[in-house]
Amino acid sequence: MLAARLSVPQALSYAALCLLLLCVASLLLGAGDIGILPSLQALLGGSDDDARFIVFELRWVRTELALLVGLALGAAGVLLQAVTRNPLAEPGLLGVSAGASFAVVLAINLGASAASMHLGVAMLGALVGCVLVLLVTRMRGVGDDPVRLVLAGAAFSGILGALSSLLLLWDQRTADEMRFWVIGALAGRPLDTLDWSLPGLIGGLLVALLVVHPLAALALGERVASGLGHHPQLTRLGTLLAVAILVGTATAAAGPIAFIGLIVPYIARRLVGSDIRRTLGLSMLLGPCVLLLADVISRLLVRPYELPVGVVTAFVGAPILIAVVRNHRLPTL
Repeated sequence: MLAARLSVPQALSYAALCLLLLCVASLLLGAGDIGILPSLQALLGGSDDDARFIVFELRWVRTELALLVGLALGAAGVLLQAVTRNPLAEPGLLGVSAGASFAVVLAINLGASAASMHLGVAMLGALVGCVLVLLVTRMRGVGDDPVRLVLAGAAFSGILGALSSLLLLWDQRTADEMRFWVIGALAGRPLDTLDWSLPGLIGGLLVALLVVHPLAALALGERVASGLGHHPQLTRLGTLLAVAILVGTATAAAGPIAFIGLIVPYIARRLVGSDIRRTLGLSMLLGPCVLLLADVISRLLVRPYELPVGVVTAFVGAPILIAVVRNHRLPTL
């Protein structure tokens, strides 16, 4: 068990301040010619039409999308790690995001075109991925070993990624529509993305709130949880449903973005301890912080071009994953 380094109000206050600063940075910084000063003037109601368009039509939507996707992936990471009792469990590593992504690619390959339809398809694909994760955790020798579980998830993700690539190569229309989406990016998303993804986020969070207390009891053992009046199997199913909705929503909105669900819970536990009732709320602030920071870096690293944010999170998250495994300092959940 990790000891808390900060009280929950302190951690929430610092995270909220970081989030506010990163939102401002996201509105002011970009890869194009519109610099900080014209962007600031546009925010204050001045500057020219080009600056106002860049700030309010492009960066504003992108910032809102980062808040939504980061919140969903941060919360999903906490829930998935709690239900599998594995600190390395991450929707992107265990195949949940890959399941959602493959489902959307398959649907478009079969003729689907409405963006709002992607949400339901992605949720269904994520749910199938969650069920497979739950089944794997029940396998002796795999579910008991955090590293082997991640390796099994990576293999599953690789298979689904290969199948998605095969479909993209097979059909040019699918490839044109999904070229940037399959990498994971926040740029260039239409404004209505927020309209149809926000209900999915709210629904996933509501389910998460229903299972957070039973999950905290389940961390004490099935017998204790049952003795306290909870139903472990129902709790697991409810948790996986919440993860599927959250990951499906995030994936449908921005494509598969890995490692957010690993980095965010790890930082949250280091700050406030391993109790899910503490980490879940903090992760809902830290998730947008991490994703906004990665997105700002993706704009500035190769100016005047941009990297997909999924590439930046992979560069940051992969070394963290390796370092955590090599140090053998896996906290017990």
